Amino acid sequence: MISVQDWEDAQLLWDYQQMHHEPRPCSVGIGLGSHDLGVADTTVDLYRRGMMPLIVFTGATSRTTKDRMPRGEAEHYRDRALELGVPAEVVLVEPHARNTGQNITLSRALLEERGIEVTSVLLVSKPYEERRSYATARKLWPEVEFISASTPMTLPQYVDSIRDARLVIDMLVGSLQRLLIYPAQGFMISQEVPSDVIRAYERLAARGFTSRIVAESVGSAPGTRV
Repeated sequence: MISVQDWEDAQLLWDYQQMHHEPRPCSVGIGLGSHDLGVADTTVDLYRRGMMPLIVFTGATSRTTKDRMPRGEAEHYRDRALELGVPAEVVLVEPHARNTGQNITLSRALLEERGIEVTSVLLVSKPYEERRSYATARKLWPEVEFISASTPMTLPQYVDSIRDARLVIDMLVGSLQRLLIYPAQGFMISQEVPSDVIRAYERLAARGFTSRIVAESVGSAPGTRV
């Protein structure tokens, strides 16, 4: 049973993850692979608005996507972009990344191999992972400016789209945990987390929304997916 307090706490975590960056034209757009095809749709929308001349979709599979995206998240994102009318020549695929850190480092390597100069990146993620993705990217590619973006939607709208409220709250808790512990492990830049957000996270964890947290004492891969 998800209580009123649980929902209020989840809303605090959701709101904190939103970076509220204003999209502007960048060298490239990077769509971070996940279970959510909305990331591909939003990347395509930004491309159509002239925000980037080139798209990189990055991602292999995770435990959440191995059945629904068997050829890999980036490949399915590419298919979606082509279906929506994006020219094939402006879409690059990075098919090996299995966490957020690898999304950044392998996309960077792919662009460098292609000789593409990058000074700014429009980083497209799921709505509840904007801040986490941004913190990871800033740590691993510090010389580039990152603008965060995601599908504009509310927490209730996102829950309706996923159709699994408990899973969404678990993911919110997992994302916030990584923002708290990964800077000390060298995987992200440190960001201030308001005390009310920390208390909300602690209440949700105590209530058992923990299926997407990682062991704090283990040197986990940077940005391991939730």
